[in-house]
Amino acid sequence: PSFGFLFDIDGVLVRGRTPIPAARTAFRKLVNSQGQFLVPVVFVTNAGNCLRQKKADQLSHLLGVPISQDQVMMSHSPLRMFKRYHKKCVLVSGQGPLLDIAQDLGFCQPITIDTLREKRPLLDAVDHERRPNVLVSGDFCFKPLSVVLFGEPVRWETSLQLIIDVLLTSGYPGNPYGQENYPHIPVLACNMDLMWVAEAQSPRFGHGTFMVCLENIYKKITGKDLKYEALMGKPSRLTYQYAEHLIRAQALQRSWEQPIQTLYAVGGPALLSPEPGPGWENPLAPAAAARCRSVLVCTGVYSPHSQVPPAASDSVPEAVFHGHRDFSFDPALVEPDHIVPDVDAAVDLVFQLENFTP
Repeated sequence: PSFGFLFDIDGVLVRGRTPIPAARTAFRKLVNSQGQFLVPVVFVTNAGNCLRQKKADQLSHLLGVPISQDQVMMSHSPLRMFKRYHKKCVLVSGQGPLLDIAQDLGFCQPITIDTLREKRPLLDAVDHERRPNVLVSGDFCFKPLSVVLFGEPVRWETSLQLIIDVLLTSGYPGNPYGQENYPHIPVLACNMDLMWVAEAQSPRFGHGTFMVCLENIYKKITGKDLKYEALMGKPSRLTYQYAEHLIRAQALQRSWEQPIQTLYAVGGPALLSPEPGPGWENPLAPAAAARCRSVLVCTGVYSPHSQVPPAASDSVPEAVFHGHRDFSFDPALVEPDHIVPDVDAAVDLVFQLENFTP
């Protein structure tokens, strides 16, 4: 094959925990009788609350075909490349087995919001029921030198408060805020989705919504912009570079010698962003795929019955951009190459475009 698939998961293969019926049908077309994939496939998800192996196991059960962890790209997967932060103490925010995820990515000294809260109990004061009865400050021997945002946390007020504390004290939460602490310590963020689709009839808040809160609180207090050392997860360029690396690794493992010319991103438009910042140590070969085509399915956030996003023109200045603050709005990147009903139709379309017969 001279092409590969990048599959989104939420809204493409599942809605929440409910499988989309077309998914199993589609994947029966992608494997041979031994369960081997006929083309390179990578699952690109903005989820960041579990290890790759767990997501691979979930997908194997869901799709009825064997999926390896090397075919799964979580929003945080590119953090493996940010080796300059791996030996430093980092504060991690999100939910799920955060310490296991951080250590699997290479971080040697991760600490969670919960650990920080236990060590500095006076800092979390919004919930009156959780305020300590005895006003003493716990021991705290860590100095976070960077902040990693894996995904939306459960108690937003606690995470927002403690992350702001760390940023405004250069890693000494509990100290008075210092106006000279700018630029603040590095922040690396995964998954910028404002909303995502589950079983509810309308989309739900995503990690991007949490980031909007954090950015606005920081600016309201300091008058300055919160800065990110790196943004990863779709639609960042960094994520697609890493996904292409995984596609090529699969082709190499199968001894497929024909170069991969086209990547088909099934889910949403393959948006691109500015190049990653200086913390990125890129061991990957330069992107060699001639093109990346987006195939939008109608089982997720997008609905063909809703109003089509207007083109950016003088006549429609009120077009709403749901992407991250640091990404520019380019209608050419938002416009999908193809729109199909579901993932099964997407596979059929790609096989037709590529004249590929399984």
